[in-house]
Amino acid sequence: MGNAIWKWPISGPQHLAGTAGRFSFVGGAGDFDAKGKIRHPDDLLAQIPGTIANIAAALAVEGCGLADILRLKVFYKSDGSRDEWEVLAALAKHFERDPLPGITLHPVPLQPFAGQALQAQAIATRGWRDHATDFRVVTGEVPAKHRARFGGRKITLGLRANEFVVVPARTAIDEEGNPMPGDGVAHSRIIMSRHEETLKALGASFQDAIKMEGYYFGITTEAWADMARMRGSFFREPGPVATVVPCHGLYPKGAQTKIEVMGMRESWNGFDKYIPREDRWPRRVWDWQIPLPYRQAIRLRDMIWLGGQVPSAPDSNKGVTVLPGQFLPQTQFTMSLIEDLLRAFDRTASDLKLVIAYFTSAGTEAETQAFIDMLRTCIPGPLPPLTLVPQPHMHTKDMTVEIWGVARG
Repeated sequence: MGNAIWKWPISGPQHLAGTAGRFSFVGGAGDFDAKGKIRHPDDLLAQIPGTIANIAAALAVEGCGLADILRLKVFYKSDGSRDEWEVLAALAKHFERDPLPGITLHPVPLQPFAGQALQAQAIATRGWRDHATDFRVVTGEVPAKHRARFGGRKITLGLRANEFVVVPARTAIDEEGNPMPGDGVAHSRIIMSRHEETLKALGASFQDAIKMEGYYFGITTEAWADMARMRGSFFREPGPVATVVPCHGLYPKGAQTKIEVMGMRESWNGFDKYIPREDRWPRRVWDWQIPLPYRQAIRLRDMIWLGGQVPSAPDSNKGVTVLPGQFLPQTQFTMSLIEDLLRAFDRTASDLKLVIAYFTSAGTEAETQAFIDMLRTCIPGPLPPLTLVPQPHMHTKDMTVEIWGVARG
């Protein structure tokens, strides 16, 4: 397949990859051909080779290759019952060198385009395997019943290449891959404690986090709040930006939540050091209903990381949703919040290099197309790399969208 150019089945220009700071981003790669057609409709495993080849083609535009990927995130179509280790093993075969990148898999019931069974986003930095002056990794064993598929290779639980730190998403499972007892709060504590150990082994801590992303079951504030307090207790202010959205299935059955972290930390003369970051919080941008340590936007190393923006009432922490249930007007409003955050750093939506959007959908491609058309009215020029995750529902019946991204700083 080489470096053949692929595209989404949409009209209008779109970048397949973008670069901010030292990092290149690919969003929403799938098994598309040059005309935007899915090569192997509805066949998850058959779509993996084409998806990986398309990531490689997009990264090549930015001078990177598959070996340069630090973090790979894959949304695959499933209700949570599909064997995730089978999918991970199929992906791992396309990465010849150890350690594997930090890989997060997340089951979703819907995909943005007809016939699509998975989409993948990647963060890469050129030449880190051969030229990183500070390289550390924490690996873990594959559960014994799945180990044969991996040929003795280990999975990456944490990776640090120079300043960038990746801790892939985990659920609260035991050594055999079975869910541990407890509710969502207990599982949150287990996952965050394990992430804390991983970060420590990488010479970092939660204070170095720049992005936390997580998933939980529920459509009420009450379902979210107790787990949010537990996650938040591991950070002190000012914390990272955050995005936590409802999920509709997790693997294995019985898992209650899933959490991942990315961060940055530098090394001076052999000592690990915190990297100061700027944060901006225009008063128009909402706050959470409970005290949490997160920020809405931070800038460091020529990158701006955004927290998940939702259509909440401006300058408020009451949880009031504006334009309730109105998908496209809420999308436009949410993008205006992103514009406010970027403007605080003297940047605009045209500086976005990666956009991730979760939105309520009945699963039709027409809804995806309408969403993309609305984004075009909000983002000048070609669209940046996008990852679109349609969902049967979002946080509440009134709230239909959450959007975050990374911009050049």
